Amino acid sequence: MILRVLIGWHILYEGVSKLINPYWSSAAYLLDSKWIFSGLAKTIVSNPTLLTISDYANMWGLTIVGLCLLLGLFSRYAALGGMVFISLYYLFAPPFLGLEYARPGEGSYIIVNKNLIEVLALYVLYQFPTSHLVGLDRFLTKH
Repeated sequence: MILRVLIGWHILYEGVSKLINPYWSSAAYLLDSKWIFSGLAKTIVSNPTLLTISDYANMWGLTIVGLCLLLGLFSRYAALGGMVFISLYYLFAPPFLGLEYARPGEGSYIIVNKNLIEVLALYVLYQFPTSHLVGLDRFLTKH
């Protein structure tokens, strides 16, 4: 339950911080993308409609996933949603040798970074849900 709440808080914070910043856009992150999704990232940035969709999906998706995990509401779906979002962040900017990014990193990683760890932690939460014990899901399940 503690892991679910901590990850929920982190994801909720990431979503809300993007929502309240009127200048936030996923464009800089996407333009700095390397590896297999760099072409897709450039396509998204070059199309204002796709960029707007990407921005709103990030802002609202993270906020909703984080809130659901924090409250223990639809937590298995939230864990899946979180895995998708964070896997995409990992794949758009993987910590592989030889890939250099313009934005400052949080450390020196090779293959394993916080995104990969959080995806695996969300997988654990998906496999072992606690929200039916401590969370709003307990009110939605039949006893």
